[in-house]
Amino acid sequence: MTITLGQVRPIIAPRMRMLPAMELTDQDIENLLRLSGAASVGMAIGINRDLRGKPTGMRTLGLVCLGAALVALTGIQLPEIIGHPDATSRVVQGIIQGVMTGIGFVGAGAVLRDQKALEVHGLTTAATVWVTAALGIACAIAPWHLVAVATFITLVLLVIASPLERVFERAGQARAANGPTGDGDKIDGTGRDPQ
Repeated sequence: MTITLGQVRPIIAPRMRMLPAMELTDQDIENLLRLSGAASVGMAIGINRDLRGKPTGMRTLGLVCLGAALVALTGIQLPEIIGHPDATSRVVQGIIQGVMTGIGFVGAGAVLRDQKALEVHGLTTAATVWVTAALGIACAIAPWHLVAVATFITLVLLVIASPLERVFERAGQARAANGPTGDGDKIDGTGRDPQ
């Protein structure tokens, strides 16, 4: 089922009459839907993180997704580039590179390394912040079916892959506890191959 702007306008326009002398164009309504969609996608992913007690939650990821969408929408609607495909292409590339690099640094702040235990924590949180920004850009410039599929896959990875990952981790720990196996793994207590 496809929803057109003509179907959405009667729902949104009466609620927007509160704003003084503002006539909404079809482009304005589409922008509003894209920004609202971005905030909703980010919040949906954030709910998963809140339920797991992680530091980035519904508000944070909703804002990350909304911010990425806002930057993308603002950039592609500059009057100077409308009708100039080369300029639009360069602007879109710059937006994607800038947002994804910048949000990568934000995500890196969530990664903690414990040198004594040889463990790294926060990688999933960092990756979630990064993919949420990517989804925000997608909400701004991609077809909705791509946004829906990417959001679904993201939520599947966060919800289903976590217990599956624990099963594999336990199997790996059990294998390590049982000692080396296989021909290539025979090592004596000195760390050297006994042969």
